[in-house]
Amino acid sequence: MDASRTGSTLDPYSASLAHPSVEGLARAPVGGAGVSTDVLSDVLRAVRLTGSAYFSVEARAPFAAEALPAREVAPTVMPGVEHVLEYHLVTEGPCWGGVVGEEPLRLEVGDFIVFPQGDAHVLSSSPGMRGAASIDTYRRPPGAQLPFSLRDAGGGGARTQLVCGFLGCDARPFNPLLATLPRTIRVSTREGGGWLESLARLAVTESAGGRTGGEAVLARASELMFVEVLRRYLASLPPEQTGWLAGLRDPFVGKALALLHDRPAEQWTVESLAKESALSRSALAERFTHLVGEAPMQYLTRWRMQLAATLLRTRNVSVFEAAMEVGYASEAAFSRAFKKVVGLPPAAWREGQARREQAAEGSVR
Repeated sequence: MDASRTGSTLDPYSASLAHPSVEGLARAPVGGAGVSTDVLSDVLRAVRLTGSAYFSVEARAPFAAEALPAREVAPTVMPGVEHVLEYHLVTEGPCWGGVVGEEPLRLEVGDFIVFPQGDAHVLSSSPGMRGAASIDTYRRPPGAQLPFSLRDAGGGGARTQLVCGFLGCDARPFNPLLATLPRTIRVSTREGGGWLESLARLAVTESAGGRTGGEAVLARASELMFVEVLRRYLASLPPEQTGWLAGLRDPFVGKALALLHDRPAEQWTVESLAKESALSRSALAERFTHLVGEAPMQYLTRWRMQLAATLLRTRNVSVFEAAMEVGYASEAAFSRAFKKVVGLPPAAWREGQARREQAAEGSVR
């Protein structure tokens, strides 16, 4: 998806369904007074978004650089991460980029292209070209500081330069963001102002300098650029769009989501949530399900399991303590809900995660 792009006699519910707000999170808190949670930030924290600038690429036409599916390179570039997506920032010269088998997009200097679902993709000097893909490309040279350089690719024609990297996050038990993103997002630092242009300049400077601390700076810049890309993508969605991000910008569903994220351990019912969201019970249930794709209480259950999984994975808490923190009155009820969503009891799931992380640590030694 390319994100570079009157009064009503209806009641508030019907009018806003026909003409949803496009203000998004960047303009004001979703929930209004009494709701403090920035839902997008809350999700990105819970799914442990982390970035890495990996390559500084210089290629001359004709060239075609093909990227393997992210699941195949994840153990090499970001060991232990569940889901990896790749991004590219064009810093000099035009090129073309797109998912293998789909129509590519023309990219200019300052364009930022992301492949959120981790698809195999191609960057090339002309549309329709294919290149060789090898896992060896992703192996970090011993002692090399990221991003490491790939030079002299292609022929002797016009030069293209890119900063390329990866973003990793948890996909399970529940990442509502991933399912709502397309296979490709393109935004431009030349349009719309905001932080993206400044972050892009920072990425260019740091990727060329080899300065002390550069890896850490680029990793954080990658994460911030991705957040700005999401903001612009959200602002570009058409009025009829559905999905979790579309729910965020809706004045009623957005408030309901903010309430659930602000107070996930509260004993919510659809009635109490609807009251605080300023809708009737039936109107909120219909609207929430239409936009988000599941009923409010089902969403809350799955979000609680994500929060609990983060606690179990990152903090030394007991299963009982995790249950209490996410709103369950008993360990047994929590364990049943966790197993239903995740497929394993919480203790067994945590043991499996610990083994996986130990194996990932061993692979990079």
